[in-house]
Amino acid sequence: MSLSEARSYQTSIPQRTRYADHDLQPKKVIKVKSRKITLGEKVLACFFAIGMAVALVYMVSYNANIDSLNREVQRLEREILEQQTINENLSHQVMEYSNPERILMIAKQNGLNIQNTQVKQATSYVE
Repeated sequence: MSLSEARSYQTSIPQRTRYADHDLQPKKVIKVKSRKITLGEKVLACFFAIGMAVALVYMVSYNANIDSLNREVQRLEREILEQQTINENLSHQVMEYSNPERILMIAKQNGLNIQNTQVKQATSYVE
């Protein structure tokens, strides 16, 4: 082989690269979608949150209604106690006004004379 043939031979041989043949082809990059929360889980979480919100609103309104009813009951109990006190005072006044000595004193002040009679307390008649 002559020098010129050797030079032409070298130029005709395809040059090898330092990479292997399979490296010349572009690699396909596989992207793996990894969602931490799926759409279904998001929907379930929304339903759960809405349900909890509705339950909390219901509980708060229920407790507010109970509180208002308790206040009303306490107000009525206070009114009942006041009325019972008034009734007891009035019953004591009735007993004082129906005292026979008081009746005789008022009768003498108005000019009435009671002669040889005894004043007795009348019994009440309940129908």
